[in-house]
Amino acid sequence: MQKILIIEDDSKIAEHLQSYVGKYGYDATIVESFGDVMDEFHKQKPDLVLLDINLPSFDGYYWCRQIRKESICPIIFISARVGEMDQVMALENGGDDFITKPFHPEIVMAKIRSQLRRAYGEYVSQVQERILEIEGLKLFPERLRLSFRNKTILLSKKETDIIESLLERYPRVAGREDLLEKLWDEQVYVDENTLNVNMARVRKKFEEVGLSESVETVRGAGYRLIVSW
Repeated sequence: MQKILIIEDDSKIAEHLQSYVGKYGYDATIVESFGDVMDEFHKQKPDLVLLDINLPSFDGYYWCRQIRKESICPIIFISARVGEMDQVMALENGGDDFITKPFHPEIVMAKIRSQLRRAYGEYVSQVQERILEIEGLKLFPERLRLSFRNKTILLSKKETDIIESLLERYPRVAGREDLLEKLWDEQVYVDENTLNVNMARVRKKFEEVGLSESVETVRGAGYRLIVSW
């Protein structure tokens, strides 16, 4: 029986979700102490997490990042926040999907089944976790983690996508247009400085794991990863 962890501080909503999910054959557990979310996560070892944003002590973004440090299990945010930026934040902090309140239980179940199929379905049973590695630099795309030597850090979704492109194109140049298309394919127009800002963040991430001057700007073309460390 697959396990689902419900992290929701509204007891009525949490119990409603637990009851409904249980009818479909899943083992659902509600987090009771919001100061010990990770303790409950370790105890339950869930296959999927339903996570609210507005929580006591720390918000759902924080707990999503903590979970992503050690697990790639699907995380579905369920929140009354309806702004586009809230959904972007949820995905960039490691979430897999977003459901707005009030919600229809059937929608929740459809998304749960979809995420479980993607994560544990038969078609992925023989697929190993992807790891991109060059000269000891390792990227774990599904975990949103970057590792070098004994240092591991958490990345945002866009930072992960950029570093993945740099690694895949190495030692060639990752073109600006290709990066923009991959990262913001749903936007009609992207400000010229948007990619520059994100590349600056990527450079800082490399510095955090002990790598400096690791991204070369190729004028008029794009960016190239440097591995001469």
